[in-house]
Amino acid sequence: MMTEIKASQVKELRDKTGAGMMDCKKALTETGGDAEEAVDWLRKKGLAAAAKRAGRAASEGLVGIAVGGKAGAVVEINAETDFVARNGDFQTFVKSVAEIALDTGADEQALMSAPFPGSGRTVAEELVHMIATVGENMTLRRVAALTVETGVIGSYMHNALAPGLGKIGVLVALEGDAAAAALEGLGKSLAMHIAASSPLAVSRDDLDPASVQRERAVLAGQARQSGKPEEIVEKMVEGRLRKFYEEVCLVDQTYVIDGESKVGQVLAAAAKEAGAAVTVKGFARFAWAMESTRNPPTSPPRWWRRPAPELGLGPCGQHKQIT
Repeated sequence: MMTEIKASQVKELRDKTGAGMMDCKKALTETGGDAEEAVDWLRKKGLAAAAKRAGRAASEGLVGIAVGGKAGAVVEINAETDFVARNGDFQTFVKSVAEIALDTGADEQALMSAPFPGSGRTVAEELVHMIATVGENMTLRRVAALTVETGVIGSYMHNALAPGLGKIGVLVALEGDAAAAALEGLGKSLAMHIAASSPLAVSRDDLDPASVQRERAVLAGQARQSGKPEEIVEKMVEGRLRKFYEEVCLVDQTYVIDGESKVGQVLAAAAKEAGAAVTVKGFARFAWAMESTRNPPTSPPRWWRRPAPELGLGPCGQHKQIT
């Protein structure tokens, strides 16, 4: 007969070990309700040790990118020290999680529940195992994924420590019927541009209307301080709003590769040469967490993909917290 496990027993074990409630209940069930054996059970599984470290700041880490066929995925996994971020086992883990995300997509829960290759554990369980083995807190901070039907996924990793691993990772989904080689070159160049310029959306039509209205209100308030007539103020606001678009909209930005053309002009030239439309379906830009710690984000997330009506996505597509 299975021993009945009381809520008070679970709470007591949780208070003693810091492990999760469900893990504590399972430990007590497996050990017939014996509290001391349950503690040992948790320790053997690495759950007690991992839970004790969970409150410690994980401010270092790596961004990992994986591209396969018509899909690309990018993840950020944090650790406590740069020493661990440079550890080969940690780098292999980040790379493997990015590759798994090619199949699971941007669903973080699906990613954490997916089997981790060669371990017999899920990604979440492998993360706990890594924490217990290495002795540092680690977290999966975020994940994004992009796909194309016709075209390519371009990628770029800034400050790469190893192939597909570094501090700033970018994916770009380029749709078009142009030759793959031409699109791949353009995709990488655009990814490099996005890494440097950090746009908020592909075009001004894709910006959140509420965000644009807030920006307009701020600019209007600034312009009215000049004391000029309202019709002049309106012209000043429109001029400053154009500058705002040039800063945050990909196609309106000055292309960092040549320092002269607008990105929209670069795309138009590529389409003309290919004899077919070339468009940016979406992009993802992940910057390592410490960049966020030094410069807290004040703008919308840097993950944009063209809205899919059947998914009911908003005007800026689907977002994740990306800096």
